[in-house]
Formats: sequence, structure tokens, C-alpha cells
Amino acid sequence: MTVLNRHLLILLVFVIGVSPASFAAGDAVHGKQVFQRCAICHKVEKGAGGGLGPNLFGVFGRKAASEPGFNYSGVFKRSGLTWTEDNLVKWVSGPAKMVPGTKMAFAGLTAKKDQADVVAYLATLK
Repeated sequence: MTVLNRHLLILLVFVIGVSPASFAAGDAVHGKQVFQRCAICHKVEKGAGGGLGPNLFGVFGRKAASEPGFNYSGVFKRSGLTWTEDNLVKWVSGPAKMVPGTKMAFAGLTAKKDQADVVAYLATLK
């Protein structure tokens, strides 16, 4: 993204109030398919509660380790993360690389396209 395009995007966000998450670079339709690997542990329906992992509905912009009723690891609680697009891409590429000691036992998505697509899908959950 060029500097001019980035500035126009920021202006658009402020002028019409569009969420930056709605501009995720990936394909949300494909991301929903890839997310099926994650759905083993994570629910995405509003109010559905958690599973083995926390519910991810409304994850964009949320503070990490803040889903009520989920028992997060101490290192994750102390991570200070907020779920931005960049942080979610890093997370899905390798949780243990991003937060060593996390309880999440998932090696990560290696394909950049799959990472971007899953994050684009997560951006739709609001």
C-alpha cells in the first residue's frame, strides 16, 4: 500500500466511520473455510460462549485475554496485546512464537494467503 493510499484509507475511516478491520487484505470467504481448522476449539457466534479456546466473535479491537469466563494462561494475560489486524496475522502464523508459554497448542498457518484470509474472516465477526 502506498503512502498516499494509506492516508486516503485513514481519511476514509475518520470521515465515514468505517472500521479499519473491514479493510483486511484477505479473502473472508476463503478464510471462513480455512478457519474450520480453528473451529475445533473456537466458536464464533455471538453469545455462544467458549470452547477449548475463547469465543472469537468481535475479536477485532478487543484486548487479548479478555473474553469473560475463559481461563487464559498467565503469560497471555500479561501479554498486553490488542487484537489488531497485524497482531492477528502474527498470532495465526504461530501463537507460541508470538507469546511463548501460551496454552494454545497450534503450530500456526504457514501460508501467508491463509493467514490473511482467516484474519479477513475474523474481521467480519461483529
